[in-house]
Amino acid sequence: MHQQLLEDGYKVSLNTVARYRQALGLKAVLAVKQVNTAIPIKAHKKYSYKLRGLGINHANQVWSTDITYIKIAGGMVYMAAIIDWHSKAVLSHRISNTMDSQLVMSVLNDALEKYPHPEIFNTDQGSQYTSEVHTKRLKKLGITISMDGKGRATDNICIERFWRSAKCERIYLNEYQTISELTTDVDDYIEFYNHQRFHETLKYKKPMDVYQESIKLNQKKKRAS
Repeated sequence: MHQQLLEDGYKVSLNTVARYRQALGLKAVLAVKQVNTAIPIKAHKKYSYKLRGLGINHANQVWSTDITYIKIAGGMVYMAAIIDWHSKAVLSHRISNTMDSQLVMSVLNDALEKYPHPEIFNTDQGSQYTSEVHTKRLKKLGITISMDGKGRATDNICIERFWRSAKCERIYLNEYQTISELTTDVDDYIEFYNHQRFHETLKYKKPMDVYQESIKLNQKKKRAS
């Protein structure tokens, strides 16, 4: 909120913003513990975690993906998303009433069609991600597969933080009757998240700005080399 006011031309201190928030009764929404959606199949090959100690310093170096539950009237639906680790930009997302390979392949193919391919693709050990159709697609493109350690949600902390933001800032504030209604609102939130929301970890820049800046910088380096 403070950073947005500064960008809009208002000269106001962080303490002043905090006082007004308190006076207006504005409070953060507490996050609900994330339900584990990773259901492994023993017969599927698991891949090692490749991100430990890795310096992530440019866009498309690492993409990360995950699935989360969202409650609507009548039950649960599933949302899958892909995020660029460096910029925190959400590159693709889909919502479905089934948590299967079709959902994750739809998200993956959409991102691969729209953006330069990543060097590393990180997932959990869920059966959707260890399935042959998913791993084969990545390997065919020469993309290194990385998987979280069993029970180590912090290995995929980048997208876990996105889920927290999306739910606390938008999803938990509304009650959705249909998938269509939810999808429209999530689409709107991700547009805001990518292009308008400031991120402290990005030095108060916006995800898609950081993503595009990194792409341009990489292109300059390639032309110079």
